[in-house]
Amino acid sequence: MLAPLIGALLYIFDTVVGLYLFVVVIAVVVSWLIAFGVLNTYNPTARSLVQFLDALTEPVFRLCRKVIPPIGGLDLSPLIVIILLRVIQSLVDSYVMLAMGHL
Repeated sequence: MLAPLIGALLYIFDTVVGLYLFVVVIAVVVSWLIAFGVLNTYNPTARSLVQFLDALTEPVFRLCRKVIPPIGGLDLSPLIVIILLRVIQSLVDSYVMLAMGHL
């Protein structure tokens, strides 16, 4: 009886993590487009997109930068966030599947 609820919660968790990973990748691509002059931040729509992505990703990136600062101008915080999220997702999925085997 508890298994469907746990399965639904795991699905929601995996979906949220997947969406956040997508946001991180989009934020990296947008930052590259800005750096190469493809995306103009004077455009109100582009500025809104950048502010939205920054609001979602910058707090997490800032935590990573405290541990590993940019090396030679290369910011590794998005890569660290992606790796950590995938590790956490894998651990949670494995733990839940193991626990559901005991239900």
